[in-house]
Amino acid sequence: MTNKNHWLKKTVIATAVCATLVSGHAAFGTSHIGQAEAATASASAKADGIIAAAKSLQGKVKYKYGVNNPSKLYFDCSSFTKYVFGKYGVSLKWGTASQKYAGKYVSKSNLQKGDLIFFNNGKSSAVSHVGIYIGNGQFIHNTISSTFNGVRINKLSDYSKRYSTARRVL
Repeated sequence: MTNKNHWLKKTVIATAVCATLVSGHAAFGTSHIGQAEAATASASAKADGIIAAAKSLQGKVKYKYGVNNPSKLYFDCSSFTKYVFGKYGVSLKWGTASQKYAGKYVSKSNLQKGDLIFFNNGKSSAVSHVGIYIGNGQFIHNTISSTFNGVRINKLSDYSKRYSTARRVL
């Protein structure tokens, strides 16, 4: 083999290897971006399902402090979130003390549908209540007052003095 043929063969091989590496890298990069987009779409679809499930329980669920009784639809706020998220394969522990550490922190300004939002009782800074952010400045939660018992939707702005933190679990 002449030096010229040898050089030509090496150049062709090197070019083929580089092209393979570049196209493989591009495919990997595109695939990686596609996976991120798919994960975001999946989380959004899951959030929509969780919110729909929570809304479907309006008028059916009763609030009982310290209770987790799915068969009778008696829940406190955290057993309600545990129940609804569990329907979509998201495992949460029962209790705001545990749920406030689930997933990752999210700022109030970056809330997304499906985020858990936590509140204090207005007398102490300790977290004592949890709800699900549903978008447009609203959340759904299982609650009780002198005139209401069950699942309701409220404006987050009505609870601004009690807002504590939020967690993203999707």
